[in-house]
Parts: sequence; structure tokens; C-alpha cells
Amino acid sequence: MMRPLLLLCTVLLAACAQQPPLRGGGDLGVVIERADGSLQIVDTTTRSSLARVQGLGDLSHASVVFSRDQRYAYVFGRDGGLTKVDLLARRIDKRVVQGGNSIGGAISQDGTLIAVGNYEPGGVKVFDARTLDLVADIPATPLADGERRSRVVGVVDAPGQRFVYSLFDTGEIWVADFSQGPQPVISRYTGIGNQPYDALLTPDGRYYMAGLFGEDGMAQLDLWHPERGVKRVLDHYGRGGRKLPVYKMPHLEGWTVAGERTFVPAVGRHQVLVMDSRSWRQAAAIDVAGQPVFVMARPDTRQVWVNFAYPDNHLVQVIDTETLRVVATLEPGPAVLHMEFTARGDQLWLSVRDGDEVQVWDPYRLERIGRLPAPSPSGIFFSSRAHATGL
Repeated sequence: MMRPLLLLCTVLLAACAQQPPLRGGGDLGVVIERADGSLQIVDTTTRSSLARVQGLGDLSHASVVFSRDQRYAYVFGRDGGLTKVDLLARRIDKRVVQGGNSIGGAISQDGTLIAVGNYEPGGVKVFDARTLDLVADIPATPLADGERRSRVVGVVDAPGQRFVYSLFDTGEIWVADFSQGPQPVISRYTGIGNQPYDALLTPDGRYYMAGLFGEDGMAQLDLWHPERGVKRVLDHYGRGGRKLPVYKMPHLEGWTVAGERTFVPAVGRHQVLVMDSRSWRQAAAIDVAGQPVFVMARPDTRQVWVNFAYPDNHLVQVIDTETLRVVATLEPGPAVLHMEFTARGDQLWLSVRDGDEVQVWDPYRLERIGRLPAPSPSGIFFSSRAHATGL
């Protein structure tokens, strides 16, 4: 009797040893390893890597959202893959290839729905967050040739169980309202401008802003008063007819809305623009070291950190939001692609793609306090995003 009992105990102990330790998910995050189709699960408390998860497909333009319990990361791949990763079990929970070419997505206000914006086929598909079963398929406007539909960009979640997104080829903004159930009510706003290429939602969830690739300016939809339609703001901002080379279009998620000021990467110029957050008019321009890509605020909004497009992407600059001056120029390494603050701002993580590492900085002392190896890292996403609207 003793021998079978001992054998059973040995098997149970071995099984327990293979399980990750019991823990919460609030200080976890992921680092996208774009060249390998993998991601690292990281711990911001210990500034360490916990695991590598592979088999996520094409991550050349990946983005991530999180479940409201911060356990699951939903990864949107460029190959149309939607992958649900269990951060605690450190493995893929489920994966579906739902399209041919997707460009990000969002999780609904209540955490039950995942929306994916697709280039191919053009439109938005919405999935059950638990099972990844298809809930709704919303085709975009057909193009004049009838052979394909408009590409979808700038998908965000908005208050009231809504998703808002833009149609690149047909110049539209759509609002899909799921507040009444799985069959959405669609509101369409046409003629918003030429080629909306990306979008953001202000932190209060009120304004949806679509940047225009084909002309200067932005299209703004006030979600408090959608009956007023879309209006044009920042007429001098954008690619438009500007003749300067643009090495990398800024991601609009990289804007910073800090109280009555908004800090914006100028397209094709070595400047960060400062806007009045009430009138959306330019108040100042700050000269910086290169073409800015991300302009990201420390959570207390006293600083914004700026990284740059090639050939200045080895630099990062820090701007004091009170004086509007550059207070530090740092050189973390070659090709700094992305930055992410921890929720309370005690750390800034940044990816150094061509240095094959992720660095951790103290944003108060402006000192590097850690580094982790990672092959060709790009996006960094922390689970605290689970409780932010529009991310």
C-alpha cells in the first residue's frame, strides 16, 4: 500500500511544481517580439521576464488589450490572427485567424466583446471575449470597383458599450453600439476627410479624433453630442501636401492629453506641438531632436517622453510640461520603438529593437535601472491598460 501512495504523492508534487505560482495579474505585461512571432510575459515589480509564449503569427504591427481581471492578453496580429494569452498559466488559451490583414482592435467597456479592425476583408469582426466565438460581422463600405471594401483603422472602445472606427478608403467614421445586445446599431458619418489613417479617444472618452493622411487636419466626433456630426480641427496638422519626407507616421495613441494641454507629434517636422485641449488650437511648438513618433506622459503629467523616427531613433527626449522645455536627452540604444509607463509612473519601459533588449528607467532620476534581453522587441503593453478607456 505504501509504494502506490508514495508514487501518487510524487506525481502530484511534480505536477504542482510545473504550475506557475499563485499570483495576481496587476503588475504583469507583455513585450512583443516581432521577428519571432512571440511575446514575453514580464513582471514590473521584479523587473523580470517570466515566460516566452510562441506561435502568435505575424506580429509586425501587433497591438494588445487586456481582460478586466488582467489575466488575459488579446493580441492582434497583422496576419489576421486574434490570440488570447493566459498571463497566469503562461500559454495561449485560444487563437483564431479571423481575417487576412488586420490592424488592431479593442475590448468593450464591460469586457465581454473583442472588436478587430480588418484591412482584408474590409470591416470589423466582433468576438466573445471568453470563447472567441464570432458575435458580429460588420462589413465596411464597398469601393467603387466593387471588388473590395474599405480598410478599417483606428478601432477604439468608447463608453456606452460602443466601438468607434474609421474607414480609410471611403473617408468615414462609424460607431457600433452594442448596448442593446449582440446586434449592433451602426451610425455612419461620411465625408470626414481624405484617408483617415489612425485615431485616438481622449482619456475622458468624449472625443474621437481621426488623423488624415491625405490632407492636413483631423476629424473630430464628440461622443457626448454625436448629433452634431464630425467637425474638422487642427487644420495645419497632418501629412497633407507637405513636401518634407515622413519616415514614420506617428501613432495617434502616442499623443498626450494633460489637463488643458495636449502634446502632439508634428508630422514630418522636428517639433512637438502643444494644443489647447478645449479649443484644439496650437498654443506652442517645442523643437526636438528628430521626427517624433510617440509623445507619452508620465502618469502625473509633469513630463512627456518622446522617441523618434529614423535616423534619430537612438534618442529619447524628456519635456517638462510646465516650462515646455526639453530637460534631458538620453541615448538608450539603436531603434527605440515603443515606451510604456507603469500605472503609477515609477518606471518607464522602452524597447530597443536593434539592441535586442528592453530597458527599464526611473523617470524621476532619469537613470536606467534594469534591462531584459528580447529579440527585436517592439510594443510594450502593461495589464493596467485593462482599466483605461480607448486603449
